[in-house]
Amino acid sequence: MRWPASMTAFRGPGAFVWRWRRNPLRRRSDALEAWIVLAVWCAIVVGGVLTGLAATHSVERGLARERAGWRPAVALLTQDAPKATTATAAGAERVWAKVRWLGRDGLSHSGRVRVAAGSPTGTAVTVWTDRDGALVTPPGTESQEQIRAAMVGVVVGLSTAAVPFLSGRIVRERLERRRMAQWDEAWARFGPMWGRTTG
Repeated sequence: MRWPASMTAFRGPGAFVWRWRRNPLRRRSDALEAWIVLAVWCAIVVGGVLTGLAATHSVERGLARERAGWRPAVALLTQDAPKATTATAAGAERVWAKVRWLGRDGLSHSGRVRVAAGSPTGTAVTVWTDRDGALVTPPGTESQEQIRAAMVGVVVGLSTAAVPFLSGRIVRERLERRRMAQWDEAWARFGPMWGRTTG
């Protein structure tokens, strides 16, 4: 199907550029929409990228502070760990058991950690604690934390970019409704005249 010559201006890479050119068919709303689209894309690209990078660096700094403050400690089981509940090999199943350890402050702390099933009382296990001696999860490797920070940055960047994108869509839809109303009004004035001249 061949498009009429009058429609070729609305096809191809120049479809958006026509709003920036002088054109007798261009309305003020067309020029306004062009500026809105430009502003929205700038906000999406710049805002999304900058906030994503800021979030990534913030998470990386937070994880680095955690790594600097967390320390391993040797804890001893204060009770026998529950036996394995499945037919797996001994020690393959992990269960919760109560342990006790000395914090960096020299005080005794206790808590529950996962240990090999069936471990007897007095078994030594390695736990990770923060500056206050409270239990924390073992820190990940540097590559794992980089991936985690990058994922947070991507989510934050996309969420930030979604705000101007959705706002721009709403504004453009309102402009489109207004433009269609103007076309209807113009057609109501000139449509009957067109019919008389071609009839």
